[in-house]
Amino acid sequence: MNSKLRACTLLAAAPLILAALAACAPTVALQPAADATDPGCAEIIVRLPSSVVDQPIRETDAQATAAWGNPASVLLRCGVRQPPPSSTCYTVKGIDWIIDASDKPRYVYTTYGRKPATQVVVDSTLTKGQEAIVLDALANAVGSIDQTKQCTSHDAGYGPETPAPAPSPTN
Repeated sequence: MNSKLRACTLLAAAPLILAALAACAPTVALQPAADATDPGCAEIIVRLPSSVVDQPIRETDAQATAAWGNPASVLLRCGVRQPPPSSTCYTVKGIDWIIDASDKPRYVYTTYGRKPATQVVVDSTLTKGQEAIVLDALANAVGSIDQTKQCTSHDAGYGPETPAPAPSPTN
């Protein structure tokens, strides 16, 4: 086989090789949320993107969950407890998120005003500070659940580096 034909064969096989390598990543062990069986979670799960910030989706072992990256840098659980109105919302593509930065560089984002609620955990050391891009990539899926409550205070500039202002969501 000449070198040109060999190179073309390798290029054609590259996507198959990458898919096979991704399939070799172990299943991510997660705990399902209390309301993981809510039909709304199924609506979210079927709309999830195949990659987030260039991290491929991984197989998980719990209902209504997802993970991206190897090691997993983004985790999603649908059916978590509704967050109380306790913080200003960070809004990305019309989705209101309450942020818990108490375990940084691991940030926990929980939807506000959507039932079932969805939680996204982002390890910012692995996503290189691209949390807003992660939330943007998940907006189509999470947005399939209607918003029933709205925040009265939105902070478009709020992110992990900025402290959250005083609480003010409404019902």
